[in-house]
Amino acid sequence: MGTVYALANQKGGVGKTTTAVNLAACVAEAGYDTLLVDIDPQANATIALGIAKDAPRTVYDVLIGDATLDEVVMPTTIERLSLAPAGPDLAGATVELPRTSGSEVRLREALGDVRDKYAFTLLDCPPSLGPLTVNALVAADRVIVPVQAEYFALEGLAGLLDTLSLVQRDLNPRLTVAGMLLTMYDGRTKLSQQVVSEVREHFGDRVFETVIPRTTKLAEAPSFGKPIMYYDAYSPATAAYELLAQELLKRIQI
Repeated sequence: MGTVYALANQKGGVGKTTTAVNLAACVAEAGYDTLLVDIDPQANATIALGIAKDAPRTVYDVLIGDATLDEVVMPTTIERLSLAPAGPDLAGATVELPRTSGSEVRLREALGDVRDKYAFTLLDCPPSLGPLTVNALVAADRVIVPVQAEYFALEGLAGLLDTLSLVQRDLNPRLTVAGMLLTMYDGRTKLSQQVVSEVREHFGDRVFETVIPRTTKLAEAPSFGKPIMYYDAYSPATAAYELLAQELLKRIQI
């Protein structure tokens, strides 16, 4: 059975989608069948893989019961990497899901039919702790928490960890934190160095050793519909995400 990871942080702009797309690409490149599920109405992960956000069927159709996940999943240009796309219609799910009893398990039930096909399934969550993120946390085995290496890095983490505890207690006892990932690191500044030190001091071995640097190429890649490794193979960010994939594989002993 494959492992399902949610990438979650209610704080926006921390590199969550960038990490979801690039980690998925690196794991697929390493030879593992991988599924990226975009559950953010902004559809940034979908666009970052070169797919328009006007797919005839999206994760929204899965969540409201009009389609199975298999019917929504599409191939990408990257071998072994598939995508369940998002679209603006997902915004409606944030209103519709709370009105339905048991709606928090919709994504978990949908994944039940397909998770054995993929060694890794990555769920790219919206920057909130609303019903879409809760669906992802209920469906996931583990959570990766991107943390920006800038001021206010720890802001909101307490709320996220509280939410994780509630989901563990009431809905998904198998859920664990795979690790916190420091992103947007600028080694030239004392601030970035201090944030890294502070996060590691607070969370110890729950923090990935890999740190993702801030680079212009990494910011440009989504506009070309490519993960960084296919946009600039020699970028420091490419090396960082490859190291993160190796660290992830080592942690689950594949």
